Amino acid sequence: MKREDRMAAPTHSGLQPPRALAYLASTYPTLSMTFVLREVVALRELGLRIETASINLPERLAGALTGIEREEFRKTYYVKRHGVAGAATAHLQTLATNFAGYWRGLAKALATAGLDPRCIALHLMYWTEALMVGQWMRCNGLRHLHVHLASQAASVGLFARTVFGCGYSITVHGPDEFYDAHRQMLAEKIAAADFLCCISSFARSQMMKLAPYEQWSKFVVSPLGVDPQLFAPRPTLLQRERFEILCVGRLTPAKGQHILIDAVAQLVRNGRQLRLCFVGGGPDEPSLRRHAAQSAAAGCIVFAGPIDQDRIRDFYAAADIFCLPSFAEGLPVVLMEAMAMELPCLTTAIAGIPELIRDGIDGLLVPPSNVEALASALARLIDDNALRERLAKNGRARVIAAYDLRQNVQRLASIFIERVIT
Repeated sequence: MKREDRMAAPTHSGLQPPRALAYLASTYPTLSMTFVLREVVALRELGLRIETASINLPERLAGALTGIEREEFRKTYYVKRHGVAGAATAHLQTLATNFAGYWRGLAKALATAGLDPRCIALHLMYWTEALMVGQWMRCNGLRHLHVHLASQAASVGLFARTVFGCGYSITVHGPDEFYDAHRQMLAEKIAAADFLCCISSFARSQMMKLAPYEQWSKFVVSPLGVDPQLFAPRPTLLQRERFEILCVGRLTPAKGQHILIDAVAQLVRNGRQLRLCFVGGGPDEPSLRRHAAQSAAAGCIVFAGPIDQDRIRDFYAAADIFCLPSFAEGLPVVLMEAMAMELPCLTTAIAGIPELIRDGIDGLLVPPSNVEALASALARLIDDNALRERLAKNGRARVIAAYDLRQNVQRLASIFIERVIT
């Protein structure tokens, strides 16, 4: 029997196995959230039983996944894969076994939707998905649901908690959820959750802003991390006339990549020999391509597209500078990856980033949206080899000290053991 089809036959006798958790994400695995996969694998290595569920199938076909992604794909329960038949089964099973919870969940879905027809439709969909997730958990003896991101998947988790009374926790990243806290039902999610892991102190502050003081004890800072052995120092590059600038991330307005194109164009007009490589895909790609083609840096900017974790280290190793000109962020793991590989980093002083990079020590920080400041900082890095070397060494030391994956997953496991697992 395939794992994703095990809803029909419980595999345990209703008892929770030692150290067992359900992990839910909107899409798993996915290129933009590889840190979830790494976290799951590391938690399992520590002896926790982690069962994964995803609302959506991966964006890439199974054949395009890396080896470890294919293994996770095989293990994961995909809600939408079961379609209308799976949804109907979950409705009938819940009505038969949890009549009061079924109607309690429906009432919650309608009450939180208000009078907006679109919200009503969305909440009814989340409620149905919650029934499917809850029945999957029941069949697999899972009593606690942990969700990454406080957005749509966390809404499914909220309704699962309401219907089934399961344990419920969230890893909060931001910043998108913070901008539309009412529609994302953050206050309701905070009230319902047993605890919330915040990836930075900034994220915790935003949640505190939304919650009464009595609920602040639910918030615990639990940083993400990278494996400094996997993301090892890159080989020393030979002196080159052309500087390679790398930007890794989704191509979206929040990442500020248009500012980077303008900054690079300014440097090219001043006679600098540069190449800028964008790694990633997203809705802003057509606009960025048009902008690049029309700029003074046309011919110096390349778009490599989405790159999986088996190949991304080659891009870090080939670059001289890593630049992330974001307008809004949580705490970017790509910065940790670049720092671990001793690639000097330039980014913006926003959200949780200053908790990772101390300006002038572990990297350079500039104000967001400021083309002149970004161009000036890039020129400073290009001209000062000693500065690049110092920032590169300090950046790796910073990751090892505070953002080592194993160290931070150990901390997360301790949170789960203390607050969930008996």
